[in-house]
Amino acid sequence: MSEIVIELGSVWLVGAGPGDPDLLTRKAEKLIRAASIIFYDALVGKGVLELAPQSAKLVPVGKRSGRHSKDQRSINDMLVDAALAGKRVVRLKGGDVGIFGRATEEMDRLTEHGISCHICPGITAASAAAASAGISLTLRGLARKLVFVTAHAKAGEELDLDWQALADPKATLAIYMGKAAAATISRQLTEAGLAGDTPVLLIENASLPEECQFSTRLDLLALSAKSALGDGPALMLIGEAVRQRRVANASTSVSILTPPVRTLFG
Repeated sequence: MSEIVIELGSVWLVGAGPGDPDLLTRKAEKLIRAASIIFYDALVGKGVLELAPQSAKLVPVGKRSGRHSKDQRSINDMLVDAALAGKRVVRLKGGDVGIFGRATEEMDRLTEHGISCHICPGITAASAAAASAGISLTLRGLARKLVFVTAHAKAGEELDLDWQALADPKATLAIYMGKAAAATISRQLTEAGLAGDTPVLLIENASLPEECQFSTRLDLLALSAKSALGDGPALMLIGEAVRQRRVANASTSVSILTPPVRTLFG
């Protein structure tokens, strides 16, 4: 396996995958081993960081919902400063660089300073979660469309999405960062016409040993997310393709598929 040499003063934006180091691309591993400084997100797995050479400086710039160690402008400036100092820079992002990774903002800032920047793609969490659950995200005749959605909104702002377009029974929705918005997602998709019994799979810590899968349905999503999910990164898969789930490789797999029964006394 040939090595990769990162040019001095250049930056590689590298997709670190969903957490399992075995799901890194070969190119990503080479780039990590060639870096002199690595700026990494909070969702980058420990096993991935252990691939870095001892000589490399590891700089956490993690961003989790409500817990930001660095704002985006500061991260941009740190990348520029490291590149201008002649470092071999790797910007390590969880999942795939181009899916909700703010890659364009960082590349624009680097380009403004004449810094060479490149992208190494990675496996996104939706692919890893679907593989672990034994399902295909698309399905002939049932799921002709796959939509990646971020359900993260700025503090104090409502989640502004085209719910009518998303409520497509022939689509699979992969919703990232949707834990806090579970009630809104359930209500808005239902009001837009998606059936309440549409299957939903919640996956926490996809690809990691502590992965947890939780099967439910759209009208029970709010309750399920609140009761089942912990502090780990979570993903929602919504649509008929989820009904084909056949295996559970997670350490924990739970189902809530029946609405609670309400009994009236009088």
